[in-house]
Amino acid sequence: MQKYPNIFIFDHPLIKHKVSILRDKNTGMKEFRELIEEITTMMTYESMRDVELVPVEVETPLEKTVQWRIPEESVAIVPILRAGLGMVNGVHRVFPTARVGHIGMYRDEKTLQPCEYYCKLPDGIEDKTVFLVDPMLATGGSACDALTALKKRGAKHIKFMAIIAAPEGIEAVAKMHPDVPVYVSTLDRELNAHGYILPGLGDAGDRLFGTK
Repeated sequence: MQKYPNIFIFDHPLIKHKVSILRDKNTGMKEFRELIEEITTMMTYESMRDVELVPVEVETPLEKTVQWRIPEESVAIVPILRAGLGMVNGVHRVFPTARVGHIGMYRDEKTLQPCEYYCKLPDGIEDKTVFLVDPMLATGGSACDALTALKKRGAKHIKFMAIIAAPEGIEAVAKMHPDVPVYVSTLDRELNAHGYILPGLGDAGDRLFGTK
């Protein structure tokens, strides 16, 4: 999606390998959950490339030296409930002290439009780098509404991460929130008439938590 400068599609052989297993309908819940975390961790490394660093003095066994660290409490993870919960540990592997907020969104099965039912964010959200996470970017409705909700509550530095995306969702987020970097591991072909991504991987929430 080169026409959208805020969209970053990963093209890494290891991620492709793991996504192929993630898609398989025979992949069980435990392995599916582990794969979501592993892919998220790999994506987080790249998406944190421009996170702010501050100088700190460190004493090695040989001498004192000035090094660089990400400030404590400067990162927040906000999963879109419920499937986004599966990506939280993947980010925490990279930055374990990140605070976690939650946004609850559900999709009206008739209109396919998102509805917000819950939002609780860490204090000082306006000063944090916020990682909004959801495994699937389908129509883009939930992602766009969640990004709007974060901005209304003061968030200024937001990054959105999804594992599988449809072109329709990419376009919706890119147009409505051109200031937000969007990181996607895999761009799929299209949405079907019910708003599901093809070829996709089914319902990520159901596969993560063993529900139907």
